[in-house]
Amino acid sequence: MENKIKEQYQIWVENAHADTDVVDELNAIANDEAKIEDAFYRDLAFGTGGLRGVIGAGTNRMNVHTVAKASQGLADYVVKHFAPEERKIAVSYDSRIKSDLFAQTASGVFAANGIKVYIYSQLMPTPCLSFAVRKLNCAAGIMVTASHNPSKYNGYKVYGSDGCQITTEAADEILSEIQKLDIFGDVKTLSFEKGIENGLIEYISEDVYTAFVEEVKKQSLADNDINKDVAIVYSPLNGTGLKPVLRTLKESGYTNITVVKEQEQPDGNFPTCPYPNPEMKEAMSLGVEYAKKHNADLLLATDPDCDRVGIAVKNSEGEYVLISGNEVGLLLLDYICSRRISLGTMPNDPVFVKTVVTIDMAERVAAKYGLRTINVLTGFKFIGEQIGFLEEQGKADSYVFGFEESYGYLSGSYVRDKDAVDGAFLICEMFAYYATQGISLIDKLNALFDEFGYCLNTLHSYEFEGSAGFAKMQSIMEKFHRGLDVIGGKKVREVLDYSKGLDGLPKSDVLKFLLEDNCSVVVRPSGTEPKLKTYISVSAATHADAKILENKIVDELRGYFA
Repeated sequence: MENKIKEQYQIWVENAHADTDVVDELNAIANDEAKIEDAFYRDLAFGTGGLRGVIGAGTNRMNVHTVAKASQGLADYVVKHFAPEERKIAVSYDSRIKSDLFAQTASGVFAANGIKVYIYSQLMPTPCLSFAVRKLNCAAGIMVTASHNPSKYNGYKVYGSDGCQITTEAADEILSEIQKLDIFGDVKTLSFEKGIENGLIEYISEDVYTAFVEEVKKQSLADNDINKDVAIVYSPLNGTGLKPVLRTLKESGYTNITVVKEQEQPDGNFPTCPYPNPEMKEAMSLGVEYAKKHNADLLLATDPDCDRVGIAVKNSEGEYVLISGNEVGLLLLDYICSRRISLGTMPNDPVFVKTVVTIDMAERVAAKYGLRTINVLTGFKFIGEQIGFLEEQGKADSYVFGFEESYGYLSGSYVRDKDAVDGAFLICEMFAYYATQGISLIDKLNALFDEFGYCLNTLHSYEFEGSAGFAKMQSIMEKFHRGLDVIGGKKVREVLDYSKGLDGLPKSDVLKFLLEDNCSVVVRPSGTEPKLKTYISVSAATHADAKILENKIVDELRGYFA
């Protein structure tokens, strides 16, 4: 073990006293060089996604000290760029372990720097944070969450004054401020209680939350005569979605709702869903059991910070099947466009925004309705950024819809991040609209495939833990950057290397291999987890044909990740 790591460990033993859990862990790993190295071999990465990591002791962990240091860096950035009266930061947090403590710790640091803090009095979804930043005219915002990660993780998303996650430029500047700081000597602190007493920390009023719910309800495109008495099973996956999702649905007339009891209340241990991600079958399994038991029409589940929503519906045999994020996005895009045309509310220059890894078929659906498609890098912040660009051009109303394959949707410009409250609401409305006509969502999806051709999109992740894993990830990406001629028997027709800053987008380590016959493969490192991800898109005559080809591509790529 390097001397530098040993020195860091010793400094923490002598100074890290703010959280007894950190103290206990430092003592527990005293004779374990491997654990000390993993905890201290680097500082927890800070980027456009903020911080995210395993909760624990050390510079490479989420704890009160790394959170405080990041908060001091953000405070220095705000002080540098905003006048005193503009220095306001909104704070929210989810149900994860220590989320409330980290939110209060960050608030205390901001207050100690003379920055006014607005914090929700109880846990609230990520879109509510984005909304509060905009509603309260804040310079920045933070959301303490690790989104859909396992329970050992927590994180810290940073938002700009537009309510969108920070840009690459802002992240680089905040990181520069963070790196100037000594974690124990340079961080200003104030207790949360003292901040409340002196008025530097203030709870966000109920009016702001109500205004958010009202904005979601305004996204409705339904006729008054649709039957809203659909049987819904809903799971917040022990996260933040319970109150806002139920309130929005019930106030809109959807009252036949059963909540998955075991996943109803906030619980950062996620006892029945170790991976609380509605993208994963395992996270949806208890909800499916409830749906069967209650003969539900529709199953909804939102992730812990309620910015992703997954669904299941009955097929023609009466079995519950999960619908992917790409497929739900296609359905919503088609529904929103068709309804807006019917209602006469389609703007003159309608715009649809998607990420480069999101199903390409969506562009053909958008074109049918006259929408212009904008492709952006992975991450909903880039979709939010495009809404901001439209707003600057006086075309905020041009934005019609945006979605990403990872179950994130947004139909309005009231927030600048994906919103599972909005997503759940529109999915219920879309379901009820078609059900009133005797059409299932699966029927509608198959009709789209009949019209535009079948397209299968899948995501495969490969995990690499620790310092050795980090180095291996870099080595694997280097291999892909050297190029491939054929993947799964399909010739590579073109390679889009986004690390060079294509199409005016920021540089990002993303490679998209365009294959013959309208197939593609995207490879990129996760921005928030120690994973490499591959996104495979296959066009074929039938689902069976597409699956055979997809399996062939997956098997071939697997060799690169071994």
